[in-house]
Amino acid sequence: MAAFEYVVLDSKGRQKKGTLEGDSARQVRQKLRDDGLVPISVESTVPSGRGREEKSGSVRSLLGANRHSLSAMDLSVFTRQLATLVQAGLPVEEALKAISKQSDKPKLRSIVLAVRSKVVEGHTLATGLGDFPRAFPEIYRATVAAGEHSGHLDLVLEQLADYTESSHDTARKVKGALIYPIVLVSFSLLIVIGLLNFVVPKMVSVFESSGNALPGLTVGLIAVSEALQNYGLYMLVVIVMIVFGIRHLLKRELIRFRVHQALLKVPVLGRLSQVVNASRVANTLSILSRSGVQLVDALSIAAQVTTNICIRKAVQDAAVMLREGSSLHRSLEQSGHFPPMLIQMIASGESSGELDSMLTRAARAQDRELQSSISTIVSLFEPVMMMFMGVVILVIVLAIMLPVISMNSLVS
Repeated sequence: MAAFEYVVLDSKGRQKKGTLEGDSARQVRQKLRDDGLVPISVESTVPSGRGREEKSGSVRSLLGANRHSLSAMDLSVFTRQLATLVQAGLPVEEALKAISKQSDKPKLRSIVLAVRSKVVEGHTLATGLGDFPRAFPEIYRATVAAGEHSGHLDLVLEQLADYTESSHDTARKVKGALIYPIVLVSFSLLIVIGLLNFVVPKMVSVFESSGNALPGLTVGLIAVSEALQNYGLYMLVVIVMIVFGIRHLLKRELIRFRVHQALLKVPVLGRLSQVVNASRVANTLSILSRSGVQLVDALSIAAQVTTNICIRKAVQDAAVMLREGSSLHRSLEQSGHFPPMLIQMIASGESSGELDSMLTRAARAQDRELQSSISTIVSLFEPVMMMFMGVVILVIVLAIMLPVISMNSLVS
């Protein structure tokens, strides 16, 4: 039995959407007709193929990708509900059915029913989740597979629920911390553009009527104002073209690698990138190791959750070294991209035979360092931005006031 998404017309001609289980699309259409509804479309919730999902050259593929993806919050809530129901003794298929009935989000409901249909057919939960790679990341599926293999799915789901909730909470804090700087920058730019477009032109007419020579600072400000008024739209088009051009170039693996490599050398951004990726690697290794996944496989999966290509290659190389017999801390230490504290904690865990617990502590330490780094950067950004905007506005005010002072001195 599979899950199907449908669009129907009711007796009043209103369009409705929903999800229904059935053996085929034809059976679902018949059920809808028996309920007095007119089927418009009935489609399976399971994507027809991963290749089609990953194509980026058409609008349809983009819509399909969004259709079969979940937000971090939805994934966190789903995992906690599933862990709670499975720990209560409910079979997986019954737990999935209960979650689908409770959910008020059609996208989540359709995905859950599609996964349930796979489980009812005899497949594992990890296999059902594998039909939706955009909704359930590789670390998520690998952890569930390890739990099913070990027979401790309830405990693994509990750990996974803690992990997803922690990740969502961290992402929410980061976004919340960035709201104020983004708003500050946006308003600052609007103020400067408004001054150059509306205030400066009115003052220019006064200066020109006086017939006096203008200071160089004023002449430069007038030139910038006129350029913004006459060519502002063209400048915007050029900026948009440059952005799209850079995005196109970054699709090339070699160029993206060079950019990420250079990013790691930038004083503040490079440090932040290292902390972010170290936190992701530590958390991934922690959750997978505790779930019973082999360390080599866990390291290979951890490489996929990193955002910097240089660090990703370093983790992949570390997985190769680990497979050849090297220790985990030496494998990660070779790249030089990971904090010494993380390396030392992993080395301590390997020497004491308590690597799982030490990885958990290392992950928590990296999370704390990440939050501290973000808070520091945000707190520094505010005064720096205020100083920059103060200088810009001071230059504009001086450029306007210097001719006024000069005219007053001539009159006196």
